[in-house]
Amino acid sequence: MERIVRLHIEKLPEGGYLATSEQVQGLVAQGRNVAETLEIARDVVRKLLEARAGREQLEILESIDDSMDYPLVVGI
Repeated sequence: MERIVRLHIEKLPEGGYLATSEQVQGLVAQGRNVAETLEIARDVVRKLLEARAGREQLEILESIDDSMDYPLVVGI
């Protein structure tokens, strides 16, 4: 089963990126770049949901539909 977790990602002044989420309490993930930060965040969410008997938390998260909006970041 896949669910959507909305992340807030910010660039840190000292370098790297930090991901948090209002949907999953306790989610904090830091990486050297956005891709690494997303990968770490995915692992942290899984562990947090497992630790909290994830069923209650899963109901808060959106299920994956056949289509979704996704921000594409393009450097110019």
